[in-house]
This record gives sequence, C-alpha cells and structure tokens, in this order.
Amino acid sequence: MSEELLTTIIPDELSGQRLDAALAKLFPDYSRSRLTQWVKDGLVELDGSVPRPRDKVMGSQQVVVKVQPSEADSEVVAEDIPLNVVYEDDDILIINKPVGMVVHPAAGNWSGTLQNALLFYCDELKNIPRAGIVHRLDKDTSGLLVIAKTLKSHKSLTDQLQARTVHREYRAIVNGVFTAGGTVDQPIARDARERKRMAVREEGKEAITHYRILEKFRRHTLIRVFLETGRTHQIRVHMSHIRYPLLGDVLYGGRVLLPKGADEELIAVMRGFQRQALHAAKLGLLHPATGKEMEWEVAVPDDMQQVIDGLKKDMLINESSDH
Repeated sequence: MSEELLTTIIPDELSGQRLDAALAKLFPDYSRSRLTQWVKDGLVELDGSVPRPRDKVMGSQQVVVKVQPSEADSEVVAEDIPLNVVYEDDDILIINKPVGMVVHPAAGNWSGTLQNALLFYCDELKNIPRAGIVHRLDKDTSGLLVIAKTLKSHKSLTDQLQARTVHREYRAIVNGVFTAGGTVDQPIARDARERKRMAVREEGKEAITHYRILEKFRRHTLIRVFLETGRTHQIRVHMSHIRYPLLGDVLYGGRVLLPKGADEELIAVMRGFQRQALHAAKLGLLHPATGKEMEWEVAVPDDMQQVIDGLKKDMLINESSDH
C-alpha cells in the first residue's frame, strides 16, 4: 500500500474542538487512536503546520493526513490457498475456516495461514490491517470468521465486537454429562506457570461463556456455546475450569474418554479425533454498510460429525440392551 493523502476543510461546527476529536469525526473510517498516532508522528498538517493532538481547531482550516500502510502486513506473503467462502459482497467476506489452519502468521507458522490466503484471494485486503481479520479462531477450531474488505467495515466490525453485539455460537463436545445449561463468568489471563495456556485468574480480563445442552450421551455432552466476550481459548478454559473439558483438548485436560463397553468402530473414531471438539457454527452481525442484521450458519466438519454419530449410536445400543 502506497501513502495516501486525505485533505479536507475543518467545518465551522467543529471549531474549538481538539484536533484528535475533530479528525475522528472527519475521517470515521479510521480509529481515533490511529489518527492520534499519526498526529504524534507528524503525519498530519493543519494549514501547513504540524499540530499536536490536543491543539484546538478553527473553522476553514485545511487539514492534510498522510495515511500510512500497516508495516506488519507488508511482510505477509500472498499464497494460493483454497478458501471456503460462505458469503461475499463489497464490504465483508464470511469464511468457513477449516481445522488445522492458523489465522495469523506467527513463530512456527509464517506461511499457510488464513492471512496469507486472504491476500492472494483479494488483492485490496493488503490495504486493510491484518488483511481484514477482526477476530480469530484457534488453529484446530473450525468455523465462521468475518473479514472486513474496507477500512470503514474494519472499524464497524471492531466496534461491534467491542460492544459485544456480534453473535457467536459454537458447537462443542465435552467430557462428562451435564445435568443443565449454565453460565461461566470467570476472568481469564495467561497461565503463570505455562505460557502456552490461559487460565482462570482473578487479575484476568472479564470472560463470560453461556452453554446449553443439545444432546446427552453416556459419558459426553454435545452443547451450544454463546460468547459474550472473546478471550483467547475462552471456551476451552471455562469448560476445563468447571471440569467438563472439551473432548480431544489435551492442553486443557480433555483426554479421550471412552464409554464403557464401546465398540471397536467408536473406539477408532474417538482415538482418531486429534483436536478439541469445537466448531464456530453461527455468526450474526450488523452489516457495516447497510446496518441490516445478517446471520450465517455452517454444519460441523466431518471428523466432529463422525464422533457425534458414533456417540449417538453407542447411546442407542446401550439403551436397547437395557430393556
């Protein structure tokens, strides 16, 4: 992305306001924090001079903003990786992320990520921070993600996530049989002993997870999970905290738990399931351009469906043998 110049005249009604506040109103496609940083970096001129964020503006002044590309994104290489596109228009892109795909490049995963794929799929995403990715899913969690295709959409979606108006619903299989649905309201922070893990800790950030029972099996439960907040590993940490860890989630204690007397077919399916049983099934939001409520839903992937089918069959066999 090359440098872009934004030029406008300060309207009289903004006279007397701080520059950073005025800029946020004049250029709503950009966050106030980003605009403030550009002022501090000397990338904003007011009638030819370099102002400070707190300086007051006057009507009829000319303001010039030198829009900067995101340096972090310029290092990410576009790669021809297939994407499962659920929906697309000029403003947003809805992706069904497969199991095993990392969202952002990081140590150990510099290529093959969703960001690499997006930069190849849609060239203009190089102009958007993190190629338009506004939220993430763990590598081994499948399901729906929204991508912003414009700066205006990026700001709108980021604001919606912060305001908790984005509806995210998951499907999960947990070890143990729930008697009822409930809510976990426990703060989450980095685990003090093991940096790869998150943990429930008093000094952590607020995290709220609601869960409802969909189906009970002999030693497992299929649940719907709704997120109010979006902390790293939130569902995995909360379910482990209440002693119903996700099936296959070795990081949080979700070892493979076999129903007593399970047949060879079920044993093979469950031992072959090498990830946490978590899928982002539904995504609802307000369209950034139209304001219209929109929602998408995708089925659980085949590997997780095989586990559900196997547990259902095991339940039926054992119910019939009891009679």
